[in-house]
Formats: sequence, C-alpha cells, structure tokens
Amino acid sequence: MVKIMVGLKGSGKTKRLVELVTKAVEEEQGDVICIEKDKNLTYDIPYQARLIHASDYNIGTFEFMKGFISGLYAGNYDISHVFIDNLCKTVGQDVGPETEAFLHWLDVFGERNSIKFTVTISADISSATDGMQKFL
Repeated sequence: MVKIMVGLKGSGKTKRLVELVTKAVEEEQGDVICIEKDKNLTYDIPYQARLIHASDYNIGTFEFMKGFISGLYAGNYDISHVFIDNLCKTVGQDVGPETEAFLHWLDVFGERNSIKFTVTISADISSATDGMQKFL
C-alpha cells in the first residue's frame, strides 16, 4: 500500500508525516523506517523509528532508491512501514513519469512484502500524473 501527500513547500506535509510516524511507532508491530534527504527531522521523529538521512548515501536516482529500499528489507524482514519525506528532492528529479513508475514499483513491493509506504512530494497537486492519482 502506498499513500502520497503532495503539496507545495510550507503546506504541512512534513508535519503530518512526523505525526504519522509517531502514530505508526505506537500502533504497529513491525519496525518503522523514515527516510529524509537531510538531517532536518532528527529531533522530531521518535527514537523508536529508524531515521535514515539519504544524503549520507548519495541517493540520486529512482533506481538507486529501489535498490536502497530492497536492501533495507533484505536486512530486516520486520519492517512494517517506510516513510519517505520529499521523494523527488531526495532523488534529484521533478515529478513525472519516473515518479509514477517508482510509486507503482513501491506498491507492488509493498504488497508482496506486507510493507506500507507513505511518501511526501513537494510539488503542486496538479503536477501529479493520472497514474499517481490513485495514491493520493
């Protein structure tokens, strides 16, 4: 299952993401992962969630992100929820067909491995492609 939150900078996406991470830590049985581009959420995310700074790993493409998430799961089958803050900025690309393809890959990966994904994308809601609409 994939859920995306799309909105312009300052629209409250990250604040909502922090609330959802906190709730997931309290309610879910598995491990909770939060991936962010830089080190902005260090003091906002509960210590029980694994906070990963993508800038430490030089994530620069959607293909790299697929491998990164696959590697996280290969090392820990207890992951129940992965949160990704500001996906397009993390991989250095604008919203487009590649974003849609990545979200579909996440959906298939999540269904196969019982992982929920919540992703924020900093962009105008009108930039969401038709294929992305089902994840809103």
